[in-house]
Amino acid sequence: MSAPPDSNFRLEQACASDDSIQQVHAQLLKTKPEKTDGYSMFPLVLLGLMCTAVFFGSIYLAHYSLRFDPLVYNEHASREKPGAVKIVPLTRVQLGKKVFDLTCVTCHQASGLGQAGLYPPLVDSEWALGSEERIIRIVLHGLNGLIKVKGTEFNNVMAPLGETLKDEQIANVLSYVRGTWGNAAPEVQPETVARVRAETAGRKAFWTAPELLTIGN
Repeated sequence: MSAPPDSNFRLEQACASDDSIQQVHAQLLKTKPEKTDGYSMFPLVLLGLMCTAVFFGSIYLAHYSLRFDPLVYNEHASREKPGAVKIVPLTRVQLGKKVFDLTCVTCHQASGLGQAGLYPPLVDSEWALGSEERIIRIVLHGLNGLIKVKGTEFNNVMAPLGETLKDEQIANVLSYVRGTWGNAAPEVQPETVARVRAETAGRKAFWTAPELLTIGN
């Protein structure tokens, strides 16, 4: 019994397709380059270049990324850690304000204008802006009796602070007085206070204005 005509057609078509595939495969084999001995260096070179790019890219980001902040880029910006506090030293006048607020403000007031009839002003005062030798002695040993400031007489007592304040603190507070409220006298140095303290170490009494006027310029 013979196969149906359509079956023969499909069989011949399948054979023809197999032959065509084999011919194409043979042509591809002829055009394929022959395999060389050893390994190709190209993949290794490419891998090396990629690793180098990643290495230098990481270094660049570490130095110039500003902690990877996408909103800020400035290669000259400060790269201190967040929250880092930069300590700025205070000036002698700034340190002196703290001493003034603790020991002097009650009498001479924060304005430096003093209290009428009781405590003399420090603003534009010839005593505050005058000789360091005098005002250092006043702070060390106190002042008692009549004193004239800016044409006005005051008669009261200033307590001695030499046993309470150190040389540095006295220099600071006097520098504050001489450099605040429009005053513009030179700062007082701790070395000057130490010298005056040593020179007057034996004194137990308050100073008076006539005594002080014989000292300094």
